[in-house]
Amino acid sequence: MKKQILFLILGFSINAYSQQILPEQERATVIDEILSNRFNHLLPEIMDASGMDMWIVISREYNEDPVIKTMLPATWLNARRRTILLFYRNKPANTIEKLAVARYNVGESIVSAWDKEKEPNQWKRLMQLIEERNPKKIGLNFSKDHNIADGLGKTDYDEFMANLPKKDHKKVVSAEQLAVRWIETRTEREMIIYNQLVDITHDIIAEAFSEKVITPGVTTTTQVEWWMRQKVTDLGLETWFHPTVDVQRTSEELVNHLYSFSGRPDDLIIQPGDLLHCDFGITYLRLNTDCQELAYVLKPEESEAPNYLIKGLEEGNKVQDFLTSNMIEGRTGNEILAKALQDAKAVGLRPAIYTHPLGLYGHSAGTTIGMWDSQNGVMKDDGENYPLNRNTVYAIELNTTITIPEWKRDIRIMLEEAGFYGKNGFRYVNGRQTELLLIPRTKRNQNRL
Repeated sequence: MKKQILFLILGFSINAYSQQILPEQERATVIDEILSNRFNHLLPEIMDASGMDMWIVISREYNEDPVIKTMLPATWLNARRRTILLFYRNKPANTIEKLAVARYNVGESIVSAWDKEKEPNQWKRLMQLIEERNPKKIGLNFSKDHNIADGLGKTDYDEFMANLPKKDHKKVVSAEQLAVRWIETRTEREMIIYNQLVDITHDIIAEAFSEKVITPGVTTTTQVEWWMRQKVTDLGLETWFHPTVDVQRTSEELVNHLYSFSGRPDDLIIQPGDLLHCDFGITYLRLNTDCQELAYVLKPEESEAPNYLIKGLEEGNKVQDFLTSNMIEGRTGNEILAKALQDAKAVGLRPAIYTHPLGLYGHSAGTTIGMWDSQNGVMKDDGENYPLNRNTVYAIELNTTITIPEWKRDIRIMLEEAGFYGKNGFRYVNGRQTELLLIPRTKRNQNRL
């Protein structure tokens, strides 16, 4: 009985959602355990790989560096005053120091190394710690190519350089490669959790695109969007962007790609015969999902989607296959993009690929594989020079244009699913859409309700 009450409070039922969503205190425990593992095992590994023996992350309250936000313990929602973190890797001794030039320990992993009563000046204490360790390189978070690795404020940079002895200025380098590896790399435990996140995301979409939510001729696209937003809130989760729902139908012309995300009409009434598309993602345990799926609204005389839409989805899946088969370690995003587009076009498909890293941020740091408005490759300052690495997650986001003679028009089959690249190559985190969701459900599609 108590379990039933808890599930009702959380806003979901066992039948509808296969993954249990943790209460806040248990989430905090999981977050801090994952952080401890990342600091003690992942951080030394990526510091060695980047050739960086000291990494300094500086941030002020409410102006947080994107990197420091991923390093704070679960009970810290922001940095406090000026928070300075110092990581020192002594590879010969196989040690990693995690120090905070702050008045407090930063959780259990990062120990305070500043006694203000002994040394009132925070910058001077930081310089003492640097001098004691005499690093070969001092990495700071400034970067032209990666926005997430460019979180050091100008004031803090100027203060740091003004206090650092001039003999050490030549040691200061961009920590962009280290910062991106920290943001992009997923641990084994994070990937177990990621499977649950994607499962929850799929469940919400399946319910939104069903007769439980949509009554053709009555329900609008805007109502479905807000239903999804409210569902996330009721589950105790968050979205990192507002959900979108759009329609393609026989009476409409194909419009530009932006239509799906901006400029589409509000409160469009959903009708039988519509092809529905959503873009939706959640945030849970500091990880993010990003998913686009398709549904077809059955006409009264139909029991399944028209064959031309079924084949359209198959073509979308083929574009996915061409992309993921070309995801090879060490290739840049532009190289992957060019080969995938070439392969897809060679069999008569009309693809567009705009896949992005996914993880601690929705549009995260790492290998960028195209943008919707840059199908010839992205510029260097968009991360093109960054290679595909193992243990990374991507939103496999793309579309293919198909012609429907029955509708006398072209439509786009737009898809997006979370995918993982590891030592065994590529896999989807929790499957992908290979059948259209039907509204209302038939027996064949009942398992997605």
